[in-house]
Amino acid sequence: MAKTIDIASPARTQAILNQYGLRAKKKFGQNFLTDGNILSGIVDAAELTKEDNVVEIGPGIGGLTEYLARAAKQVLAFEIDPDMVKILAETLAPYDNVQVLEQDVLEADLKTVLSDAFGENVPVKVVANLPYYITTPILLALLQAGINWEKLVVMMQKEVADRLSAKPGTKEYGVLTVMLDYYASVSVALKVPAAAFNPAPNVDSAVVSLSPKPAENPVEEPKQLFSLVKACFAHRRKSLWNNLLQRFGKEEGTKVKLTAALEKAGIEPGIRAERLTLAEFTDLYNALKAETIL
Repeated sequence: MAKTIDIASPARTQAILNQYGLRAKKKFGQNFLTDGNILSGIVDAAELTKEDNVVEIGPGIGGLTEYLARAAKQVLAFEIDPDMVKILAETLAPYDNVQVLEQDVLEADLKTVLSDAFGENVPVKVVANLPYYITTPILLALLQAGINWEKLVVMMQKEVADRLSAKPGTKEYGVLTVMLDYYASVSVALKVPAAAFNPAPNVDSAVVSLSPKPAENPVEEPKQLFSLVKACFAHRRKSLWNNLLQRFGKEEGTKVKLTAALEKAGIEPGIRAERLTLAEFTDLYNALKAETIL
């Protein structure tokens, strides 16, 4: 009996692409992992068991999906490329615990889709090699969808991975850092060389593991808090005061309220947003709410 070759082996990946006359599509950010050690490392980082329900985003030809199917109870994969959906019907045929949805995850009602697939509010783990050009929107959509997630283990550009766990005052620290800190603990599980992909990307990659954590200072409307944070970072080289004026206006009454809010939060107007911690942004948010400017 012939030995089964993993979908993600370099030889089979290329053979599958050749069979269908396809190449990786830049518009979908497609780069196919062909290193079994990296794929095993992703599964290990997700701590998968046969009790786990897994969500994958952008399965491509199914290299990672195959590893997930072997390790987990069920896998639900979102694939936007109809050509890849056709390939997946063949490559994943041996696995009856995989469902592929031809759908853009950013347009999906995640709570409803996951409820239909796994049951209402059933815990899930998200494991994916994310398209690099929309890594941030996907992460934020997952965190703000209200789904019951146990772990997010995702491949991304190393530069973005560095931003997720950056410290205040560094050039990497920004809106994404603050938002992730509200929801999750972040660690880098693996560093991945470009040679692990077909085709090789022009950047290094990293696998990041996120675990949910309770917000230290929860707010009623997190999206409003993050809108404020985004406004504060609108022009990184400008002071917090100038960014706040741009966001809320320069009327005298507004300036009075902004001044009072900053004093209440104990924040100097001349500081830059990159030096504020999540706790300080939350204090500012609450002070602005108290001043009825938010």
